[in-house]
Formats: sequence, C-alpha cells, structure tokens
Amino acid sequence: MERHFEKDMNLLKERLLWMGSLAERSVHQAVHAVLESDEALANRVLEEEDAINELQIEIDDRVVQLLALHQLMATDLRFVLAISRINNDLERIGDQAVNIAQGALRILRHPRVKPYVDLPRMSDLVEEMVRNALNAVVRRDVELAQKVLATDDQVDHYRDQIFRELLTYMMGDSSVVFPAFELIMAAKNLERIGDHATNIAEDVIYLVQGQDVRHPTVDRR
Repeated sequence: MERHFEKDMNLLKERLLWMGSLAERSVHQAVHAVLESDEALANRVLEEEDAINELQIEIDDRVVQLLALHQLMATDLRFVLAISRINNDLERIGDQAVNIAQGALRILRHPRVKPYVDLPRMSDLVEEMVRNALNAVVRRDVELAQKVLATDDQVDHYRDQIFRELLTYMMGDSSVVFPAFELIMAAKNLERIGDHATNIAEDVIYLVQGQDVRHPTVDRR
C-alpha cells in the first residue's frame, strides 16, 4: 500500500510539472505573438489550451483519489492540498495566455502603436516569476518562493507605466485607441499571471513551513 501511495504521489507531481511547463510555454508564445506580430504563435497558444484544461481535470481527479484511498499524514495532506490550489493557478495562467494570444490576433490588424519597451521587460519578469514558482515547487525552496513574492511589486510598476504611456497615446491620436487598448489588456493579463505565480509561491511556503502567508494581517487565532 505504501509503495502504491508513493507511485501515485510521484505521478501527481509529474503531471503537475508537465502542466506547469505547458502553461509557461503558452505565456512565452502569447507574449511573443504580440511583440513579433506572429499570428502562428498566437494560434499555437489557442490550440494548446485544451491540453492544459484536460490536465487540470486529470490532476483534480488524482487529488480526489489520493484523498479517498489513503489516510494522509499532515505533511502529505498539505502537499496534496497545495497541489490542488497550484493546479487551479496553472489553469488560470493558461487562460491569461489565451487572452493575450487572442489580443495579439486583434492587434495584428492595426499598425504598431509604438516601439515595445516596457512590455517585453514586464513579460520577461513575469515569465521569470512563473519559472521560479514552479522550480520552488519542485525543490520545496522557500527562499525562491520568497523571491517570487518580492518581484510582484516590480510587475505592478511596469503595468502602471504601460497604462500611463498608452493612455497618453490614446488621448493624442484617436486612430490608435483600439490597438492601444489591446496592449493595455495584454499588460493586465501579464499582471494577473504574476499574481497566479505569487499564489503558487505562497503555496510552496505553506507546503514547506505550514505557514499561510496569503493574508499576513489576518489574526488566525
């Protein structure tokens, strides 16, 4: 029974990591579809959405089976519950990547509003957050998870900078309103991806230390 449990747990980890790699790739492809005006990349993200959704359902089913078939000790129970939450965040990251890819296809119909400066910097930072969050899961690395949390403010700074700059363009030239708005939405989706990476990092801290850091001002007594 113990060997069967270990096999189930290892398979659950493998499927979660595979889902994480698909979500990370989708974000990268979606952003570069915008930056490089690449219709093929955008369509690839849309085509791979089903694979991420199917993995979410599979992982949820595996979590339920583990809870039903095994009497989990506290550490294993925390791990399984954390995976369930991480699974949801990875699916949402995939959804945000799809939103960016769909926006890329709409942006393609218009002339470029401006040279892209802050958007690629923001996307590099967000992709690093997702990558570090997933690595923190694999290594159970609290220090790396804390690095993800610390990066979130930088992502918010880039979002605000992009919003301000594009709003200035929109007010100065009504012909760029539509593509500029799509770029604003791309930045908003990137910010949400960073939020989901932050959620995953918080789950790693909970998993390793048993400490819930989501709302530090809440008195849990």
